[in-house]
Amino acid sequence: MCKVLIVHYSMYGHIYKMAEAVAEGVRGVEGCEAVVKRVPETLTEEVLGMMGATEAQKSMAHIPVASVDDLAGADAIIFGTPTRFGNMCGQMRQFLDATGGLWMKGALVGKVGSVFASSATQHGGQESTILSFHTTLLHQGMVVVGLPYSFAGQMGIAEITGGSPYGASTITGGQGERMPSDNELAAARYQGAHVARIASRLKA
Repeated sequence: MCKVLIVHYSMYGHIYKMAEAVAEGVRGVEGCEAVVKRVPETLTEEVLGMMGATEAQKSMAHIPVASVDDLAGADAIIFGTPTRFGNMCGQMRQFLDATGGLWMKGALVGKVGSVFASSATQHGGQESTILSFHTTLLHQGMVVVGLPYSFAGQMGIAEITGGSPYGASTITGGQGERMPSDNELAAARYQGAHVARIASRLKA
């Protein structure tokens, strides 16, 4: 089996919804398995409560927490992160900063890496978040894969939607009131399947 690890951070559940769709796409490719995990939380329960994230966090508590060693055991890794000022969130950054041992061993060289993201607004930094994330993947020697234009959903102008050739994304709204749309979830599924197919070929 080709193992695709989906590692994400989700405060209010938007990225988790996208991660589930990515996993659906992976599982639709013969011979591929999807494993969904989350990065460790760095905020206290008090702070999460002040941010109104307590209930959402409880609903995602069943998701296993990833360790850096999980990355080495996967054939492909798809990362999901919300946007923080045009960059990945601090929880994801701290997780990746702990991968120096993998870098020393070249443990991620040749593995497929891909990224999906969210932002509060249409121009809130989804693309810059994914592109700046790619820098870390390239330093690890990974094969970076995005969301090709063969996913026609990123070409439409009938609705406001996330998604770019860099990766799937979703727009959450200023208060987190908007969950991923059908088109955004379709993009995530497509990206998952696209990564899985490429990883399978490389593994073979």
